[in-house]
Formats: sequence, structure tokens, C-alpha cells
Amino acid sequence: MTVTETQTQSHSQLMLTGGRAWWKESSVYQIYPASFKDSNGDGVGDIPGIISKLDYLKALGVDLVWLSPILQSPQVDMGYDVSDYYAIHPPYGTLKDVDRLIQELHTRGMKYVMDLVVNHTSDQHEWFKQSRSSKTNEFRDWYIWKKPRYTADGVRQPPNNWGSYFSGSAWKYDEQTEEYYLHLFAPEQPDLNWENPKVRDAVHKIMRYWLDKGVSGFRMDVINFISKDQRFPDVPVVDPSKLYPEGAKYYACGPRLHEYLQELGSILKEYDAFSVGEMPSVYDPTEILNAVGFERQELGMAFQFEIMDLDHGPQGKFSPGKFRLKDLKSVVTKWQLFMYENNGWNALYLENHDQGRSISRFASEKEEFRALSGKMLATFLGLQSGTPFVYQGQEIGMVNLPESWNIEKFRDLEAINFWNELIQACPGDTKLHNQTMKELRLKSRDNGRLPMQWGSGKFAGFSSGTADLWIDVNEDYDNWNATSQMSDPSSTFNYWANILKLRKVWVDVFVYGSFKLIAEDHEELFVYTRTFGETKAVVINNFSEKSVEWCIPVEIASVLTGGKFLTGNYDERRIIGFEGNVITVNPFEAFVVLKEGLSHTI
Repeated sequence: MTVTETQTQSHSQLMLTGGRAWWKESSVYQIYPASFKDSNGDGVGDIPGIISKLDYLKALGVDLVWLSPILQSPQVDMGYDVSDYYAIHPPYGTLKDVDRLIQELHTRGMKYVMDLVVNHTSDQHEWFKQSRSSKTNEFRDWYIWKKPRYTADGVRQPPNNWGSYFSGSAWKYDEQTEEYYLHLFAPEQPDLNWENPKVRDAVHKIMRYWLDKGVSGFRMDVINFISKDQRFPDVPVVDPSKLYPEGAKYYACGPRLHEYLQELGSILKEYDAFSVGEMPSVYDPTEILNAVGFERQELGMAFQFEIMDLDHGPQGKFSPGKFRLKDLKSVVTKWQLFMYENNGWNALYLENHDQGRSISRFASEKEEFRALSGKMLATFLGLQSGTPFVYQGQEIGMVNLPESWNIEKFRDLEAINFWNELIQACPGDTKLHNQTMKELRLKSRDNGRLPMQWGSGKFAGFSSGTADLWIDVNEDYDNWNATSQMSDPSSTFNYWANILKLRKVWVDVFVYGSFKLIAEDHEELFVYTRTFGETKAVVINNFSEKSVEWCIPVEIASVLTGGKFLTGNYDERRIIGFEGNVITVNPFEAFVVLKEGLSHTI
């Protein structure tokens, strides 16, 4: 037995003992409440609407249901600006509706995951209203306030040059108290001062309140931003055209982050609760491992953004970039191996409320390839090591907004601000405008926020009312909707359901098994194995719209020729089997073969 095989056996033994957890064996479904199901005809989704579709989620086979923010909010950033942590945003429903949601989930064997937004609040939160009222108010130090700087000729300037993620400076001047407050996002989203122990105590109280109500865990919004470098230094200017560059090096994983996360983790441990932290602007796996290492008891897992950044251009998210399979292989392998070898855990996702649709970004939305692409991506993602997250509509192959849409149809604050700044800076550059609009249609947050397509009727079955929807539905809902797919055994929905079922049937290999990339240099195929003890599965995915002839590597030949076919998105593959050492992999094909009782000489 080789050293590598010995390590695999040792790690397998660990997973049989202390490394297992209920949330590792679960799958998560994310709901964007405003866009999931409108029960009262006002054009906005709501909690009763979600409750009405819980049997649908049960049929899909998910275990946890994560709702994007439902707490009271002015909705400047779609609920990521909370004005009251103990009240529900009225269009979504009431606290009684949440109690009923939790009860109905539990009845079906599912759990509720709450979105916890505590890096910042709304400027309408009572804490901030008090904080900005005077420099001597008891809540003044609950937020981050700084005196202005002045140029040599007396022009007032922000305290440093950090940029906001939504445009301009990350500092807003307050006339009443003549100081600036920090807002890494919109000006209406002031950052909390986690250096103040009263702020941390307030957050802990919020967590316990919701855990006591039956919430099973939290998705924590930009949680790695909560600790800032208290020097608040300027960011070195690399691009002179950017007046306010990103200051993440001074607040992404700041000096006291892990102290704060351990405080949160101790509460989560009391309740045996689930946690996933959103951790943008972090590319060092060691840094994320510090937050998600099993022994550290901080977070269960973290969202990292490297896959989401693969098609970003040199000038950022909305500049043209090219998705390359070799880059995807590099990122996936990096995180799969590192987390497995260091007893960490991955959060697996290709879509969420902040991203374009994965079929449109990483495969093909052409009609002949769309269903194949959705199933291929399900296979690619769902059988890796980690906890898979399915975003609403992903399971039925929803794609990006139509090419006919212009900026007037957008609702995404990030995209609208970017577009307006571009038009102001380059008013006559039609080529640049067209190029940017193409990128907005590909990567803007609105792509994931279009209403869920339930059926072929008016408003795609999302709403039965006559009121205008808060955002328009996609135009393809007649052919792509949940109702038609649930009754079709060959649908994308039922394929996703089978992938999630395979994770439970073969929990050792697909949840706790090791990962190995095969055919690293192949330009079209993404092939990997999952191995646990004497069981090995081979997962083959074609990311191209052409047939590929592939010479099967020796290390997986015995699995393909003597293994069990588990699933695939071409029916004929199940029948043909494998003979010889060359196979043809069809356009956007995916299939999985598993073999038990392997010899360690393989």
C-alpha cells in the first residue's frame, strides 16, 4: 500500500469517528423570498407562498431551506439592510408565519436556515438613529465614525480611500455630527463596530432568540468583514483611474475575526446548529480553514468566490472575461484537496442570489443543450466533497434574463449604479455600452432574482394577482417550469433529485470520500474520482458542445468496465456500457460509475 493510500485509509477512519456531522450529509436549498412564490397577489413573494411549496422541496430531496433575508428592512439592498432583527418585513408575512414555516419544515423532516446580516445594519435601525443623533449618545460607538481629513487647501476628504462595493467612497459624511461613518456597501448600510463588546452581545442575543424559535442555523453575510484593521490605513493605489479602491486587505479576515467567530461558534455548538459564512475577497485556503476547520468550532463551512470570479475581466466583474475549464479544474482541485486533507469542509455552489445562472455562464443555454447542461452541472457539483447548495430554479434549468432586456428592467442596485457611472463617464461610447450590457445580462444579480417559474400560466405561476411584479419573469416559462418537470422522469428536476439521493445512498464515498482529479490537461472533460475504503466512483463531465473521444486512463479503467452505472444524462450510456480503452463522451454528457471491493493496487 502506498503512502497516499495509507493517508486515505487514515482519513476514512477519521470520518467514521469524529469528522462526521449531520450538516455534512445534508443538502441546502436557497430561497429568495421576493421571487419564490406570491400567495396574496401583490407581486412580491412571501412566507405563506413558501409554505405552499414545501412538498415540492421535499420531492427534490433537500434537507435544509435557507431563506435570504426576511427581517424588517427598507429594502435598499433587498433585505441586506436590516432595520429590526426581531420583526419580519411586512410584505413577506409575520412572526406567526415564520413559526408555521419552521413547524411545517420539521413535519417534513427539513430544517430552516436563517440569513444573518450583522456586518452592517440599515441606517433606519434604531441603533444607528441613536448613533448618529450625537457624539455623546450611548450608541455612538456601535458604528464606525471618523473625523474628516482635509487637503492642503482645506477641502474635506473621507478618513481613508476605501471604496464601497456599490460605488464611490466607503465613507458617508454626516452633517449633524460632522463626522464620517463607514459603509462597505450602500450608504444606507452602515457597518457595525464589532470592537464594541455591546455590539457582539447584541448579535449573540439575536442568534439565541432565533435558535430558540427553532431555526437550525445561519448563513452569515460577509462575516469575514466584521473585524477591521483599527489603523484604517489608505489602500495602495494600483489603478490611478480608481479614486476609491477596494480596501479588503484591511477588513477581509481582520485581526480579531477568529476571536469573534469563536464566540459565535460556541453558541452554535450549544444548539448543534448549522453555519455557513460568506467570505468574499479571500483566496488563501489556509485563511478559510482557520474559520471552518472541524476542530476550531467557528463555522461549519464557508462560501469562497474563486469559481464565481472565473469569468470576470481585468477591470472587474462587469468587464469581459473568459471562462476556461483549466481554471475551473485548478480552483476545484485546490479546495477539494485542501479541505479533505485538513479536516475542513466545502460549501458547494454555482448559483445564488448574487450570481448569474450557471447554465448561462459555464455551459450552454441553447435549446438543444440546456437540459443536458443543467444535468451535467448537477453531476459535476453535487458529487464533490462538501455540502451542496441548490438555488431556486437551478433544479429546473432556469437561465439568465433575456437579451432583449435593457437597464430599465433591472432592479439590482449594483448593476444600475455601475451602468449609470459608465454612462456618465463615457457618454458616447456605444461599443463599450453594448459590451457592458452584455456583461450585465451575464453576471448581474438580477439573473438569479427573476421569479421562480412554477407553471405555464400568467406570471409563470409565481403570482395569481393582477398587480405588477416587483421584477419581470423570464420569457421562457411556458417551456421551462416546475410543474411540467416534476411529472417528467427525464427532467432536470428529477435528475437533481437523483443526484441528491445518491449522496445519501452512498454517503461514505460521496460525502466523506477523497477527491482526485483525472485527466488534468483535458480541455473539454472534467473527470474526478471519489474514494472511500474499497469503493471508488468515477464522475465524468463534458463541458463542451462537441463529442469527445477519450482514451480511458488505466487508474479508472477497472471501475468503468466492471462497475455499476449510477446515473447519467444520456439514456443510451446506461445500455452501451464500456468496452476497449476509448470512449466517446457526448456533448455536455455526464455520467457516474461506481465499483465496490477494489484492490489497493489500482
